[in-house]
Amino acid sequence: MLELRPNCELCDSDLPTDSTDVFICSFECTFCKHCSKIKLEGICPNCNGELVRRPIRPVASLKKYPALIRRVYSK
Repeated sequence: MLELRPNCELCDSDLPTDSTDVFICSFECTFCKHCSKIKLEGICPNCNGELVRRPIRPVASLKKYPALIRRVYSK
């Protein structure tokens, strides 16, 4: 189950669960579109893995499996 982290790990901007502008690696490191595309050029700075668009969890599933509240920020 994806953690659905609430913020970009690089710039700490809020990332809504229904946003199509959120990118993750296979370890679920999470970044906004700007950081992912411009600053990181599609490569995770933690594992060197590919950053891909995070899928959107359906609203019904969010009730049972909510997004994380804890923020991960590694500047």
